[in-house]
Amino acid sequence: MFPLNYSICSKSSLTISRLVLPKHSGRFLRFSTSPSYDVGACIASLQSCAHNTNLSKGKELHSHLLKNGLFSSPLATTSLINMYSKCTLMDHALKVFNYPTHHDKNVFAYNAIIAGFVANRLSRDGFGLYRQMRHLGVVPDKFTFPCVIRACGETAEDSEVEKIHGLLFKLGLELDVYVGSALVNTYLKFGLVEEAHEVFEELPVRDVVLWNSMVNGYAQIGHFEEALVVFRRMRENGVVPCRYTVTGVLSIYSVVVDFDNGRAVHGFLTKMGYASSVVVSNALIDMYGKCKCTSDALNVFEVMDEKDIFSWNSIMYVHQRCGDHYGTLRLFDRMLGNRIQPDLVTVTTVLPACTHLAALMHGREIHGYMIVNGLGKEGRNSDFDDVILSNALMDMYAKCGNMRDARMVFDNMGEKDMASWNIMITGYGMHGYGDEALDTFSRMCQARMVPNEISFVGLLSACSHAGMVKEGLEFLAEMQSKYGVTPSIEHYTCVIDMLCRAGQLVEAYDLFLTMPFKADPVGWRSLLAACRLHKDTDLAEIAASKVIELEPGHCGNYVLMSNVYGVDGRYEEVSELRHTMRQQNVKKRPGCSWIELMNGVHVFITGDRTHPQTNFIYAGLNSLTAVLQEYGYVPFI
Repeated sequence: MFPLNYSICSKSSLTISRLVLPKHSGRFLRFSTSPSYDVGACIASLQSCAHNTNLSKGKELHSHLLKNGLFSSPLATTSLINMYSKCTLMDHALKVFNYPTHHDKNVFAYNAIIAGFVANRLSRDGFGLYRQMRHLGVVPDKFTFPCVIRACGETAEDSEVEKIHGLLFKLGLELDVYVGSALVNTYLKFGLVEEAHEVFEELPVRDVVLWNSMVNGYAQIGHFEEALVVFRRMRENGVVPCRYTVTGVLSIYSVVVDFDNGRAVHGFLTKMGYASSVVVSNALIDMYGKCKCTSDALNVFEVMDEKDIFSWNSIMYVHQRCGDHYGTLRLFDRMLGNRIQPDLVTVTTVLPACTHLAALMHGREIHGYMIVNGLGKEGRNSDFDDVILSNALMDMYAKCGNMRDARMVFDNMGEKDMASWNIMITGYGMHGYGDEALDTFSRMCQARMVPNEISFVGLLSACSHAGMVKEGLEFLAEMQSKYGVTPSIEHYTCVIDMLCRAGQLVEAYDLFLTMPFKADPVGWRSLLAACRLHKDTDLAEIAASKVIELEPGHCGNYVLMSNVYGVDGRYEEVSELRHTMRQQNVKKRPGCSWIELMNGVHVFITGDRTHPQTNFIYAGLNSLTAVLQEYGYVPFI
């Protein structure tokens, strides 16, 4: 028989025990006629199955052990439990553990089954087996406690941790470094800083795993300065940080947005040869992204030899967070081209990019992928997650102008929150479906959902786009008295925009003067744009003076007023405005447009000639302009 041993291997130093058996070439051994060697060969092969999550071969070995009467071997039992645990089949592992011939369950079997439950995020079940173990008089060892302590941390059993700590003294295991690491991490998770510090200081041997427990434990509870102090002390004590140490430190610099120290850690990683690790590279991408250094994050991503789903999700999230929606979709297309299957995180990252770019084809493809691959309601455990994702889909369809599919998603939702109703009201409103918006609002109230400020922004916007002035004014008057919502500046701005769209410029201006808020630039710009449309130069000059006073650096204010003067033929005033813009260093942002075709989204900026089909595109535009000029169109420059 091979000797039984255990090793501790866990990133968080809240350990998971596993069997350490003699290593072979990785190939499955042929079974000899010798029963003892046959068991040993099976155990070695089961270890390989566990490492490679090869369930089918593991089941073959299980059958072989049963058929040849070798299943009663304690080593075989423990190996099978470990194999099924690594393959996430804890019901199978538990059947092996409870097999009728296993009358005497030893500490090794308990260690394996508890570790399996904890590793599969079933900590409450794992802790229940620990209680059973103690009840039956099986004495736990130093390999039992790290997993059990971790289970306590994940099930918020702080009182049980203190009991276990007391038992450790009784068993003489209080100075074991692996058990100590688990205690430190769990105490910090509960915010018991003094207890964690006491355990740390009393341990005679402090390896890198223990230091990691302190650094990452402090980081997890938001004590970033203390975590960095421990990290510096670790370096001073001559302990070389490992990959897990630096990923924890990078997460701190990500949260506090410390670019300089984050880059310094990057240099250390490169020097130590850690930068090639996928996990470390992902942490670097996240750090640079949080510091809004998209180019640095992309550089790290591009030099990675191996990219996992977390790498792709991280770099797409960086682009999306920085507002580069086009870059997000390009990366998504690249990911699909590399045959990486999207997951739920991918979907929730890319859908907002589709929303901002009105990329309906991409959005529909993602929706279809979700349905086919079970990323809808059936693919998740939380109804809350289902509502969030359905809302994102509705918002995408609504922003892309497809209210039919938005309504389909809405109607198929099992649960709807306030955001669900608001998305539909706003979507109908922005596309001029005023009656549908008001009907949805009415149904929302009938469903006993209490409207909030966002509901009325969508409702008043709907009245504005649909020209429903009377209804809009009534809603503004009844907001507080009937629905208990106090009107804000956003609501008054919606009503002002509604009056402007209806050509009631004087009424809009009067509302500016009488509303209980100081007007914001958005409202004045709405009035200024309406003055241009209705050729009211006098009121336009009043609106322009107000909006330029509030936002002197906004180029849109000058452009709108310039257009008012241009329509009126007052070109000297146009020149004066442009001169003022130069003096104030106000520059007009280049126009940007995009179109979604079968081969992706194409983005164009004014004067841009980087597109591979530039000559063909400009030739088409010139032809179109020539045709328009034949019908009397004069381009305004």
